[in-house]
Amino acid sequence: MPDLVPGTELGQAIEQFNTQEFYACHDTLEALWVAAPVPEKKFYQGLLQIAVACHHLGNSNWRGATIMLGEGRFRLRDYEPAYQPDNQPQNVDIEHIRSAAAALLTDLQAIPPEEVTQFLLEFTNGQRFYPAIKTIPH
Repeated sequence: MPDLVPGTELGQAIEQFNTQEFYACHDTLEALWVAAPVPEKKFYQGLLQIAVACHHLGNSNWRGATIMLGEGRFRLRDYEPAYQPDNQPQNVDIEHIRSAAAALLTDLQAIPPEEVTQFLLEFTNGQRFYPAIKTIPH
């Protein structure tokens, strides 16, 4: 992944997401979403919802994770394959994050909700990984 430009809110949110600080990422993305112009609101909301999904998953909330993964993927569909919001240097690989969220959603939907804690053990032992937000050169 290319180096992030320090001092940008989106760069901070991406770093938080990729280090699995999903609650902090939610706060950062929410601030961007609230301040964003209308064309960008769904972009930030989609990333925010995927971060919230991962936070829910980490708390064994199967229902919250599946709902938010689906909602986040849906909101990002118009921004593929990549998107660069105004005033932000990052060009976000939307195709990648949507694909990773879809794979996680499919895996979650294949298990009963009561098995989510066992599912999470696969993250702990390195058999499974949370999605990552990638940036691509302009």
